[in-house]
Amino acid sequence: MTIKESAFKKIAEIKSLLEEEVGASAISEKEYNYEITVKINRESIKVQVYFGKKGIKTILQGNSSFPEYRTVQNIISDQPALDFSQNNLSEPEEYIGSDECGKGDFFGPLVTAAVFVDQTTQKKLRQIGVRDSKDLKENQISELSLQIKKTIGSNYEIVKINPTKYNQLYEKFNNLNKLLNWSHSKAIDSVLQKTNCKKVITDKFSNKDLNITFDTNHSTVEFIQEPRAEKYVGVAAASILARDTFNQWFIEQKKLGYDLPKGASEIVTDAASKLLSKITKSEIGNFVKLHFKTLQKITSK
Repeated sequence: MTIKESAFKKIAEIKSLLEEEVGASAISEKEYNYEITVKINRESIKVQVYFGKKGIKTILQGNSSFPEYRTVQNIISDQPALDFSQNNLSEPEEYIGSDECGKGDFFGPLVTAAVFVDQTTQKKLRQIGVRDSKDLKENQISELSLQIKKTIGSNYEIVKINPTKYNQLYEKFNNLNKLLNWSHSKAIDSVLQKTNCKKVITDKFSNKDLNITFDTNHSTVEFIQEPRAEKYVGVAAASILARDTFNQWFIEQKKLGYDLPKGASEIVTDAASKLLSKITKSEIGNFVKLHFKTLQKITSK
């Protein structure tokens, strides 16, 4: 029996257990998993069985603070559940959250996303399991990104700065925080123009104000920069959109024949050395952030 067949058998067994107690939807096949949805009262909980190189993993997706979630969890208590619980955080009724991805990666773009949320969309985002993208696997990020966009409609903006453009901007600003300031301001300004929002929350990446705070058109908007701002569901949603866009760049490069790793480790250094054997030095800026010390390592050899 293949891993995929075993995963189907698993989801079928879970579906049978749930149907005896609360009912369940038909089994749906996705690219990396099978899933069913359980609806209790007005709440929806997804049960997903993933299959891959590391084997089979069962995930329970929903708002773990709700009794309906715990009901499903108890029925399939022998299954490992991924806890998407949220702290009892008092969030503004509506705000724009922004976050970025890629600033510490040698390969790939810098991506910043801004998301507008209100009370309704905050609740829906929690229900589908939105949390800090660093706590999610890539297949979860891909799926959640689609669900977030469906939930918030056009009330978001993604600023993707590919390596070539990134290197041009870094040469202009000569400072990463200034570049981050520029990208966050660009994304936030776009969402402010779509909404009548009066509050913005971003992760604290510098001690300076965003460029946008000096715009007289936004003089009544409150700007908040906090460490670990991904605790706010709007910022967490922005982190997922940014991470998904970042991941897509690597997928596109792989299709073109460049299998590039993320991060800035020795594995990345080795990959960069191999890349330089395929391309000219003048082309390396199309793939990497030139101010990283990693480049000095491989060019000094």
